[in-house]
Amino acid sequence: MGEANFPFEDEQDFADARRGLVAAGPGVVRDESGEVVWDNDSYAAFLEGERPDSVHPSLWRQSRLASIQGLFEVIEGIYQVRGLDLSNISFIEGDTGVIVVDPLLSVETARTALQLYREHRGDRPVTGLIYTHSHVDHFGGAKGVVSREDVDSGRVPVIAPEGFLEHAISENVFAGTAMARRAGYMYGAALTRGIEGGVGAGLGQTTSTGSVSLIPPTVEITTTGQELTVDGVRMVFQMAPGTEAPAEMHFLFPDRRAVCMAENATHTLHNLLTLRGALVRDPHIWARYLTEAIELFAGEVDVVFASHHWPTWGSENIREFLGLQRDLYAYQHDQTLRLLNKGYTGGEIAEMIELPPALRKAWHTHGYYGSISHNVKAVYQRYMGWYDGNPARLWQHPPQEAAERYVEFMGGADTVVEKAGRCADDGDLRWAAQVLDHVVFAEPGHTRARALLADVLERLGFGSENGTWRNVYLSGATELREGNFGTPTVPASGDVLAELPPEMFFDALAVQVDGPGCWDVDLALGWRFPDHDAEYRTTLRNGVFTYVRDGGGDVAVTVTVPRAALALLATGDVDGAGKAGLVLDGDAAALGRLLSVLDPGDPAFNIIEP
Repeated sequence: MGEANFPFEDEQDFADARRGLVAAGPGVVRDESGEVVWDNDSYAAFLEGERPDSVHPSLWRQSRLASIQGLFEVIEGIYQVRGLDLSNISFIEGDTGVIVVDPLLSVETARTALQLYREHRGDRPVTGLIYTHSHVDHFGGAKGVVSREDVDSGRVPVIAPEGFLEHAISENVFAGTAMARRAGYMYGAALTRGIEGGVGAGLGQTTSTGSVSLIPPTVEITTTGQELTVDGVRMVFQMAPGTEAPAEMHFLFPDRRAVCMAENATHTLHNLLTLRGALVRDPHIWARYLTEAIELFAGEVDVVFASHHWPTWGSENIREFLGLQRDLYAYQHDQTLRLLNKGYTGGEIAEMIELPPALRKAWHTHGYYGSISHNVKAVYQRYMGWYDGNPARLWQHPPQEAAERYVEFMGGADTVVEKAGRCADDGDLRWAAQVLDHVVFAEPGHTRARALLADVLERLGFGSENGTWRNVYLSGATELREGNFGTPTVPASGDVLAELPPEMFFDALAVQVDGPGCWDVDLALGWRFPDHDAEYRTTLRNGVFTYVRDGGGDVAVTVTVPRAALALLATGDVDGAGKAGLVLDGDAAALGRLLSVLDPGDPAFNIIEP
């Protein structure tokens, strides 16, 4: 859709985003040391001005909407704090206190949101905590609103969909280092906020950088139609696994005529494969659960709200909103399958698919966070994998080796840079970036290539409607000019690691084993986990670490790991684990031999250069 055809005259979203405002609240949140962990004011400082040419007009509009902050009344008895993290936190008032839905990403932002709520609605105790799904921006602030003691005592139930804990931990542990490094690009963590830097991520402005916590669920929702009453508040649940998250659910508040759609119906096209990396999501089942939600809830509610963006009010508007969101994911799925069965590849299909007119004219279907381009490629990947069937592409050289050959074929680095400059001048930025990428990978120190590629990426970012594409392009330009900025956030907090079940702990060790470095090692250890009432025998042989519960056989040492020592041991801190109760019975050096073959991930691996 050309910019001239964007429905900028439709201002309903601005009215909805401001509806029910109770108080604006703080724009800056600091941790106990005084470090800023959230700064929404840094966006407000420039987003209220005139749009510059360096920001796509549609993304500018979305960022202005997403930066609207404060405490809002959604409907009587339901409140939200928006603009205080990437996600929203919701407060459902009960008979004696308040139920918290999705406590943001950081303890500090969640605590601030609860304080803002209490300033205007009274000092109500938290009587329940709900996690809509297993992504960290929906549970990380848990200890900012409730204590572990209140949960363990049974005073505060923690409610989550089936499979929540496994998926919450695994995403942050197994590939957490790589995801966190790439998330720095996706959310523009190192970008200066402003008209030539970060303006927002589309789903929200960015992620907070405070302390991440995790309190495990005490109540698991397992079936659609399951009902629960907490503090006098009735809830009816709909399971939605395998959609935006592997463990996710929606729920109706029948007495309030309101439904929470978690993160499955927001004011953007969402990701089917997030740019930071993840398992490919299933748009087919996503659309199916939205259809079911329409049938279950649309006739029973006056408002639909979610864990990002602003609510939608009115029965007719709700049906249209949910219906278009459903059609958005179904169309991507079905049309990609239609075309791949005609032999087109993911990259080709991404250039071919155009949304129907009714979807194009709705603001909430625009690709501010996900995009048709990378979503379609994800659908192809989900069904067909990385190989497109062409044998010439079955065994290609890796990027650096291929780059050296390409550059030589194209006449050398200087020639390629000169030609790429002409392409950039002519507006063919995609091709300029592609060939300059080869030069930088062939000759990382080529000053002109780095400078020109940075300029090209910057121009691509300035022209992107998608907030995460903009961030990725500008982050690449930043690293070309200033060097590797690493990972600004910690991928797995101590709270998350402390909840590792033994099997997942062993799996986390296994993916760090330097296989070639221990081909000749033959090592068996015993393990006791008293808090899990479990014992295991592990072996390291042929560079492979395996485990068997209640396994028999000789062991060099038996390691007793109480919960308090688990997180410390998972990070290799044996001394700290010992002080926390770790006990070694046998050859203590055997544990050291195991830990010595671990090769942890690199949080500052290169992306834009080899």
